[in-house]
Amino acid sequence: MTQLANRHTAAPPAGDEPLTEQLTLRTDEDLLTARHAVRAATVKAGFGIIDQTRVVTAASELARNAYVHGGGGTLTIDYPRRGTRTGLRLTISDRGPGIPDVEAALADGFTTGAGLGHGLGGARRLMDDFEVHTTVGEGTTVIATRWTGPCR
Repeated sequence: MTQLANRHTAAPPAGDEPLTEQLTLRTDEDLLTARHAVRAATVKAGFGIIDQTRVVTAASELARNAYVHGGGGTLTIDYPRRGTRTGLRLTISDRGPGIPDVEAALADGFTTGAGLGHGLGGARRLMDDFEVHTTVGEGTTVIATRWTGPCR
């Protein structure tokens, strides 16, 4: 029965609500604010509790990567449409050192620090669409989208 909670099509956010929200990722408090903002956005988009948890977890991993490895950055939340389906798109950007080998960074076990190495690859598995744009020495942008409804 829990799966059924994730299989409904949501309406887009109401017309008077902002369709895009941008947050800075420069402090530990910003990471917490980002988690809360993404959680609220998943509710607004109409996700069930399981997909809410997936999106918030992915957002937390990506925001933390931008903060820790990229020296801070931004998180933009918006709601793309695909036919009758609403998505929640997270765009996380930083001006850090970039990722020299994206494929290696997406593999489980890859870490540049003391972590377990599940962050980037784990975030990719939790979302429906996932893109990494990076230039060594200039920074990284990750665009991750989760769609409402049963067809992923």
